[in-house]
This record gives sequence, structure tokens and C-alpha cells, in this order.
Amino acid sequence: MSLDQSVIGVRSEPEERSWTGADTLLYALGVGAGHDDPLTDLSYTSEHGDDACPEQKVLPTFGVMVTWGARRGGRRMGDFNPAMLVHAEQEVVLHRPLTADGTVSLTSQVTGMYDKGSGALVASEAQAVDPATGEAVVTTRSSVFIRGEGGFGGDPGPRAASPIPERDPDELVTMPTWPGQALLYRLSGDRNPLHSDPRFAARGGFERPILHGLCTYGVTGRALIGTIAGGDGDAMASMAGRFSSPVLPGETLQVAMWRVDERTSAFQTRKEDGTVVIDRGLATWR
Repeated sequence: MSLDQSVIGVRSEPEERSWTGADTLLYALGVGAGHDDPLTDLSYTSEHGDDACPEQKVLPTFGVMVTWGARRGGRRMGDFNPAMLVHAEQEVVLHRPLTADGTVSLTSQVTGMYDKGSGALVASEAQAVDPATGEAVVTTRSSVFIRGEGGFGGDPGPRAASPIPERDPDELVTMPTWPGQALLYRLSGDRNPLHSDPRFAARGGFERPILHGLCTYGVTGRALIGTIAGGDGDAMASMAGRFSSPVLPGETLQVAMWRVDERTSAFQTRKEDGTVVIDRGLATWR
């Protein structure tokens, strides 16, 4: 089994991608909005909103689903065991706030394959633009780690300093998950059986299906928005982080936040025992 490095830099043909208000509502529910109290987060979980925001709003982390499944140049990355693939990094850039329903023109490409020894890190970028005007809507950058595919003698990849300050966080917010959350979240588009099929999860070395990394990412985004932006998701301009450990549905998360400046926040998501599950987190605000 091996990776096909010839796909690097090959941009896909444009494809049209649409979503509806039902899709954005389902996503909000999947990342926990309204789960503990259905009267909270109504602007994200219902089409009639609430008194403060009478119209349906969209969580900015839904931007990762706008580009989810992009064709990455239209070619396979190679031949490997899909059970050995885990999400490694994710960034979403919102060039403008998302609407409850919409249509974009989407292109994507693999931007690099890096040799990490025990595995390979494959980086990709997707760009979603308004099909009528060409105006940028969402850019996402992500990487996956494929265990067992390293050792090919390639570039180990760039190393960036962590944005996490060496001091206690300014805020620490507890965010629960629940046992069936992965089954709800997967309806937003990520049907990887790693998150629902115990037999497939066992092939990847997990005792039971794990929570989607992007679900943990969305839960973290809700914590950041609620604490830094007073619940206004439209204020978020970007969010990036590195997935460092799996989460089981039902585990409680804690999101530590540092205010770097008026427009920048660093964050780290942990389990209650201190295990870091999203590291090197950085969010920017309008």
C-alpha cells in the first residue's frame, strides 16, 4: 500500500454544493446546541430564532461541512487501509457569515504529503466561492494522519510554534458530550464507520466507535462563541486546531481560552483528566 504523490497541487474541477436551513439546524444539534436546555441557542436550532435574534443563524464551524467530501483534485490519494486514517488538523476561514441556506462553487486540492515516520500527514485545501460573483465564502485547510504510511523518505513538513501562552487560561468552559452524539452528528455528512460501527473501530485499534474530531471541533467552537463573542457566531472569522487524542461520546470536555488580543484567542480542548484533544487552537474575530 502506498500514497500517490502525483495528486499534490492538482486542483479539482468546480462542483456546485448547496445546503438548506434543515442542514444547518441538524448540524447545530449534532454539536450539542440546545441539548441540555432546548430554550438556549434557539437562533441556531430553530428557524424562528429568539428575541435577540429572530432569524435563523448558522454556527461558523458549519463551514467545514460546506466543503466536506471535496474531491481533492478528483483522484484517489493512494492505496491504504481507511481504518488507519484519522483527522489531524482543521482550519476554517469565514470570508463572510454563512447563511441558513446557500450554494457555492467548490474546488479543492491536496497541498502536501509529509513523512512523519509512523505515518503520513496529508494536507488539503478547499475553496468555496459564490457561483454568481466569484466572491470567496469559505476556505478550509485540513490534514489527515494515515498510520503505517510513513517512512517513504519524504519532507517531514513545516513546524509551527504553538500559539498557547505559557500561563493559566483566562477562561475555562465545561462542554459535555453524550453517548449517542456521534450517531446524530454523522447525519451532517461524515458517515465514516469509525464513528458508528464497533467492528470497523476495532480495525483501527479502538475499543468502541469514537466521536468525530469535527464534532469535538464544533463543540469547541460553541464554547468559544459563547464565551468570547457573547453567542454571536457571525463574529468568528477563523478557527484552527490540531486533533491530538480521540474522544468517546459521553466524555466531558473542557475548553481553555486565552485572550491574545482584541481579535485573537488561543484555545485548547481537554478531557476532565487533562488529556488534550485539540491543541494549538487559534480563533480570530471580526
